[in-house]
Amino acid sequence: MELLVPLNSRSEKPLYEQIYSYIRKEIRDGSLKAAERLPSTRKMAGHLNVSRSTTQMAYEQLVAEGYIEAVPCRGYFVARIEELIEVKSDRTDGMLAETDKSRTAYQVDFSPRGIALEHFPYHVWRKINRNTLVDDNKRLFHAGNPQGEPAFRETIRSYLHSARGVNCTAEQIIVGAGSEYLLMLLSQILGSEHRIAMENPTYKQAYRVFISLGYQVRPVDMDESGMNPVFLDTSGADVAYVMPSHQYPMGIVMPVGRRQELLKWAAKKNGRYLIEDDYDSEFRYKGKPVPALQGMDRNDRVIYLGTFSQSVAPAIRVSYMVLPPDLLKTYRKQAGFYASTVSRIDQNVLYQFLSQGHFERHLNRMRAVYKTKHDALLLGLRRLEKDFVIRGEYAGLHILLTDKNGRPESELIRLAGEVGVKVYGLSSYYINPKQNCCPSTVMLGYANLNEEEIGRGAQLLVSSWIPEKE
Repeated sequence: MELLVPLNSRSEKPLYEQIYSYIRKEIRDGSLKAAERLPSTRKMAGHLNVSRSTTQMAYEQLVAEGYIEAVPCRGYFVARIEELIEVKSDRTDGMLAETDKSRTAYQVDFSPRGIALEHFPYHVWRKINRNTLVDDNKRLFHAGNPQGEPAFRETIRSYLHSARGVNCTAEQIIVGAGSEYLLMLLSQILGSEHRIAMENPTYKQAYRVFISLGYQVRPVDMDESGMNPVFLDTSGADVAYVMPSHQYPMGIVMPVGRRQELLKWAAKKNGRYLIEDDYDSEFRYKGKPVPALQGMDRNDRVIYLGTFSQSVAPAIRVSYMVLPPDLLKTYRKQAGFYASTVSRIDQNVLYQFLSQGHFERHLNRMRAVYKTKHDALLLGLRRLEKDFVIRGEYAGLHILLTDKNGRPESELIRLAGEVGVKVYGLSSYYINPKQNCCPSTVMLGYANLNEEEIGRGAQLLVSSWIPEKE
């Protein structure tokens, strides 16, 4: 299919945002149906005569907000989000059908996915792209190092050491197109006989990847410090996937004592490893960023994962993995023949973005932007403090609200929806929803919203969840 997206080159709105807004409206209006396949980013770019990165950025934002889904090896499809579709008035059997209020568009959507792309340094990115291709730099069009370009990996190593306390060499780093790819590559290195423990609730995309690769996944309950080592020890797992710097979705920052317990667990037996997913450690608003678990490891048992998708943009499908020395040897024997999934051009652009100081400046700017939004949300929700426990604040891009009165999340979601606010239940992040130990908890993300929207949404939630007494 083709989409006739009307683009205005004179508009102040970036082209990617025009594409995103048009497709989003088509989905919300019902013109694009659930499960309908969209054109590929390459085909869309050629049809609209724009760069592929422009269409990729639009699609990634739609994926981040849940309007479309990316299916590996198949393409992009419209997601099933009927509750967002605006139902038009229509006549049925001579009667005027009433608009279903539960299906109207939300005034404020506190989606925990997505980032504030309006602050992306487009002018810097365009300049680096132009400079990368100057003088017909033909070497960038040849196949590169399977692990990623050496200079790029060295820049990542330097950043990780100074900002995250990670101890490694550039040789230990593997660059890949997204964390999902790196997890699939890791399965080639580890083998399929392992049992993998995951925090419960957890990042469901990683869970889906592990299941698709044939692993047995053992959910492990958490306490206020993160994954419980007692339950981990009895789970029968020999690999544990953890997010110690900011657990998703609970927002727990794992204390040093618990980190040491996990490292001791990994060191007890040969073949045990910890997979540390450090997905958004850059965004901490109180105190200094917590150093990575990998920096405490003295037995080479931590496999470190990081990404630029959260800190730069979702369309920047560049992630990296730091392997312990023994697994690096296995990688070179068993998987070193795989070509890099990130083009040398994209690596070079990101390398310049980092090495020229643009990345650090961008991070500092985004910390300030997100802190302002974070503080605005907490201020707006202040009247809820007597009736709700607020958790996960001071880091990341979302917070959790737990009703002290025990109302189920379904009721909280319904009440919020009645005043035009979309919030998200915690139950969907449990490996088995029946294991939900926080049934009265909802998530509120704020990255995609401006301060005015955050304030309005918080005010509506207060009026919905704590009605004024007569």
